[in-house]
Amino acid sequence: MNPLSRRRFGALGLATLATSALQTMGWAQAPAPPRRIIVGYPAGGTLDQTARRVAEAWRKQGITAIVDNRPGGAGRLANAQLKRERADGNTLLCTHTSALSIYPHVYTKLAYDAVADFVPITPVVSATCALAVSNAVPATVKTLADYVRWAQQAPSRAMFASPAAGSMAHFLGFQLSEAAALKLQHVGYRGSAPAMNDLLGGQIPAYLGFVADFLPYLQSGKLRILAVSGDRRSRAMPGVPTFAEQGYPAITAVESYGVFAPPGTPDAVVKKLYDDVLAASKDPALVAGFEEVGMELFALTPKAYESHIRAERDKWGPVVRASGFTSEE
Repeated sequence: MNPLSRRRFGALGLATLATSALQTMGWAQAPAPPRRIIVGYPAGGTLDQTARRVAEAWRKQGITAIVDNRPGGAGRLANAQLKRERADGNTLLCTHTSALSIYPHVYTKLAYDAVADFVPITPVVSATCALAVSNAVPATVKTLADYVRWAQQAPSRAMFASPAAGSMAHFLGFQLSEAAALKLQHVGYRGSAPAMNDLLGGQIPAYLGFVADFLPYLQSGKLRILAVSGDRRSRAMPGVPTFAEQGYPAITAVESYGVFAPPGTPDAVVKKLYDDVLAASKDPALVAGFEEVGMELFALTPKAYESHIRAERDKWGPVVRASGFTSEE
């Protein structure tokens, strides 16, 4: 081989190596697939807002994320879908803790295993329930004690509504009925919006829902908030006492909305997702958004969240059984 040929051959080899290196770098820097967050309710609700705020905070950090709304069965269809997804950290579920703590006691045909089919990452926010009465209840009813006396005197009107039969609010109302020796009739709605419409219109006397349901109407004069279900007062309603403060210490409950991965997700991926959710929770827009709807940031490690869900499941089992309510839906 003459010197010119050797130079050409060497140049060709260097070019080939450079091309190969660039291709390798390109492959290494290929964008990660977007994360998909499944939500079992329509867009606009508090659970959907939770997922969207996390997704938006992730986008600011360079993580592409989309929300996949799959409403149906009070979130049960989406919950069951998670176990069919790949355990690679790219598909997650955002659901309420009740789906794993209360639903197993309520639904006789639940299409998922509340323990085996979910890998807890962390809760994102907590949500407190509140009891409100409408203008259908006399203006003299200003406290929980007033409401109990009024309901005892007017058993035909002693009823309360909740966003759904089998929900946490439903069983909080049952607990109040038992503790106060009332016979409160439960009316289960399909979501908070129609229940709030009927409460504001005076078609139902009382409604147990989440604090976020009431905030837009506090100044309307069409409802009065009598109690909140947390172990302390809600930051959004500091003037409203808890059930416990008013003589009902057993009526204490707080819902949480959390993120879950499919079964079999590796520990390293779980740790990465946990870190990413915590980073998202520091986004000022996310914090402000939750404060506006009366929700509070709430985080636990994956193991602690697993223990929390187990404790909640043990807590609600006896309550659901005492109520006698089950569903074959």
